[in-house]
Amino acid sequence: MTDAMAVHGGIERVLTDKINWLAENTGFNVYLLTVDQGKNDVVFSLHPNVIYQDLGVFFFKQYNVPMWRRWSIRRRLHRLFQQSLKEKISEIEPDVIIFTRLDYIQDLEKVNGKIPLVFESHSSCLSSVFEHDCLLRQVSIWYQKKALRNVNAVVALTEGDAAEWKKRINNVFVIPNVVQLNSAGCICNRESRSIIYIGRDSVQKDLDSLINMWKIVFQKHPDWNLHIYGKTRRFSSGVVVHEPKSNMDDAYINASLLVLTSLYEPFGLVLPEAMSYGMPVVAFDCPYGPAEIITDGVDGYIIKNRNLMEFANRVCQFIEDVNMRVRMGNAGIQSSQRYRAAIIMPQWINLFEKIVDNSI
Repeated sequence: MTDAMAVHGGIERVLTDKINWLAENTGFNVYLLTVDQGKNDVVFSLHPNVIYQDLGVFFFKQYNVPMWRRWSIRRRLHRLFQQSLKEKISEIEPDVIIFTRLDYIQDLEKVNGKIPLVFESHSSCLSSVFEHDCLLRQVSIWYQKKALRNVNAVVALTEGDAAEWKKRINNVFVIPNVVQLNSAGCICNRESRSIIYIGRDSVQKDLDSLINMWKIVFQKHPDWNLHIYGKTRRFSSGVVVHEPKSNMDDAYINASLLVLTSLYEPFGLVLPEAMSYGMPVVAFDCPYGPAEIITDGVDGYIIKNRNLMEFANRVCQFIEDVNMRVRMGNAGIQSSQRYRAAIIMPQWINLFEKIVDNSI
């Protein structure tokens, strides 16, 4: 269960890939429930065996009214959510319920009965701290995390994030994301003078650092371009902005390097995706994804202490040495294979079996 499948985002793509794999490769009845999809199209294609339903709660409506009315609207929406959940759980009778939004936990615990709950964390345990959220928001999240003590399992994407969850709750497991590896079946253009960034414009992604880094690089190499795939109004010389899209094959094939400047990353999906196309990558050593995906100096570079000049220098190294791009890109093809569905999804099957057998 998730909020919606209406945007071309990493979470939506990963969930679709995992759900489709389960529908195609197991005998499970696989249901996908969304809460706020409404009339929006599901952006990634679902396997015919996936049973999809939207609850139509629309939590975002609470933000369309003045502040003084939000509490009552929010309360009404949560009652609707609980009633809709209760009806669907009674209809489906699932063996396991997986949810991806922390703020669903309190409603789920009121209606799930004895059905096991699994929280699949696609945001860092400390995201509210990393983003300097207000005290009220941090307290709210603290209560939600406290409620997670009663779930059967919390699945983190990295060892680093799992270590933070384990300080608060038991039954934490690490299962990395399934990555859609090189669906085009060919490597990137190592002679291309294009660098790519893929992601939304948010506090987490820190596009200010991306643009400032690029300004340093562009002064030395004005014949190169930075292609940003994601909605943003940030522009600079040599920057080309593209709308996000469901199939990124062309973006990967037509570039020779990928960069990521995030403040924190629960995983960093674009890193192994790019590596699978033979593309080296450069990323800040942020908590916690990049350092667990990139082998520094082998298939890319990890930049410590958010050192902008060092980041720019590493990018310039790749620009000036095509042989290094080839060598480290080839290493990335090999290292990215550990995120194939055939390797990751059996870990989920194993977790399901333990939960159903009451061994955790």
